[in-house]
Amino acid sequence: MQRKSLFPIAYVVAIFFSMCSKMAPGGSNKASNYDSTGISVLTQHNNNYRTGWNNNEYKLKVSNVNSQTFGKLFTLTVDDQVYSQPLVVANLSISGGIHNTVFIATVSNSVYAFDGSNGSLYWHKNYTVSGMRPPKNTDMTGACGGQYEDFTGNIGIVGTPVIDSTKGIMYFVARSTNEYQYVQYLHAISIVSGNEIPGSPVEIQATNPGTGDGSVNNVLTYDPQKSNQRAALTLSNGIVYITNSSHCDWGPYHGWILGYNATTLKQQIVFNTTPNDGDGGIWQSGGGMAVDDQGNLYTGTGNGDGNVPPTDGKDFGESALKLTPSGNTLTVSSYFTPFNYPALDYNDLDFGSFGSFLIPNTSLFFTGGKDGNLYLLNKDNMGGFNSAGNNVYDNVFINNSNAQYHCLPSYYHGTSVEYIYIWSENDYLRAIPFDRSSMKLNAANQVLGVANGPAGGNGANISVSSNGSIDSTAIIWATYADQSCDAGHQSCPGILRAFKASDPSYLIWDSNTNPANNLGTYAKFNAPTIANGYVYVPTFSNQVVVYGLKQ
Repeated sequence: MQRKSLFPIAYVVAIFFSMCSKMAPGGSNKASNYDSTGISVLTQHNNNYRTGWNNNEYKLKVSNVNSQTFGKLFTLTVDDQVYSQPLVVANLSISGGIHNTVFIATVSNSVYAFDGSNGSLYWHKNYTVSGMRPPKNTDMTGACGGQYEDFTGNIGIVGTPVIDSTKGIMYFVARSTNEYQYVQYLHAISIVSGNEIPGSPVEIQATNPGTGDGSVNNVLTYDPQKSNQRAALTLSNGIVYITNSSHCDWGPYHGWILGYNATTLKQQIVFNTTPNDGDGGIWQSGGGMAVDDQGNLYTGTGNGDGNVPPTDGKDFGESALKLTPSGNTLTVSSYFTPFNYPALDYNDLDFGSFGSFLIPNTSLFFTGGKDGNLYLLNKDNMGGFNSAGNNVYDNVFINNSNAQYHCLPSYYHGTSVEYIYIWSENDYLRAIPFDRSSMKLNAANQVLGVANGPAGGNGANISVSSNGSIDSTAIIWATYADQSCDAGHQSCPGILRAFKASDPSYLIWDSNTNPANNLGTYAKFNAPTIANGYVYVPTFSNQVVVYGLKQ
């Protein structure tokens, strides 16, 4: 059913023009002179392909992103750390006018709506359950032997929300506890006021048949304390999808995909990645599931007990999955599991450890794991499992034993180049060409960046902006922690750097060269948002820093 609109005609008209201006799911390669005030970023990494590429950026380009004309403009102050990517709704009818509005969620379960061009606050609400508080890292008593440092404080809203601009609704998961009980709720709120829509919030609960770890009477039950809702939410064909992993492999746990009707908020889909095994969490360094034009979902799972081979048709730890929705079910219509998955699990070299995406205008899914293997999979025939060796479309191995891939890669298709960008810890920025003639990765001709990269256990998070395929406008934006600090288990000073996308060895701007451009504390697994001439960078300094062209 379609919910009757609650918003004024001006808002509907504004949204119509905003929607008309947005890129296609994977991003068009054509330049445009459309006014940049109409560009929205409604989901993690810009689109449901998860490419991280905004190809409708008309103000920022290589020639004007420099130390004289570009820098820190203002900050958006919030009440806690920001683990989720800021989202932007353009031309929103709010506070008596039409504004480009930035939405920020924090680990204290707060959501803010700011003017994206001057920082004015429109509204702020907190969604912690009354009488409770957000969980903390110290509540995860069994994670990492009781020394859980993947979070440094509150664990409220962590996964990036998703916005339905046609209905004016934001969806997100908030967590609460009173130290005896842990709960997670799916919220659906008006982006104009922050008020809950009818039926919201709904408590997240689920069961699934299975004999795997933690089962009772052949039933698995969703655990709201151990289940870590880290990956971004996905909205596709009227269903909001929530995915889960765990806190520091605190077992027993499983990967869950839960689908809720976006209008009624009724739970419609329950899928467990390892019902007769264990683990199989979905986190992808905070990246969301990818969605193709037919509505199929794509993701990677990390870990798996290794007791049950994926050939049983039910258990898919350490795997890439193509999932086809049909009514109230998700079906694994294709999958890939590396031949050495027991060794990957034993050595904590998870598959599915970094953000994955669909390459536009192909049938290919880009993914990989901590061990340095990068894969191009035919999304319709991923390769399955063969204990004698991998049967995949393409495989590139990055031979660096100090690099484990915890990062968010991105993509750009320009006039002269087509690159996949990835930047692991203890490595350089790598631009790997995608060859359209062979439809494979050309690792022999990859380009390396020149700037010192991140260290420790956390790579860089990359987004790309451009005006269509015009290379002179194409910029790589990368955030990461200062080299002296391990952001995997500490709060570290952050860096924002910009590179020429057509030649990533060319550094065009660096936040560290001028103290006035200081970023603050790095927000791990959280990519910058580029829209309408502004770069919104989340931090753990209780703020989002806004960069842009100086007046």
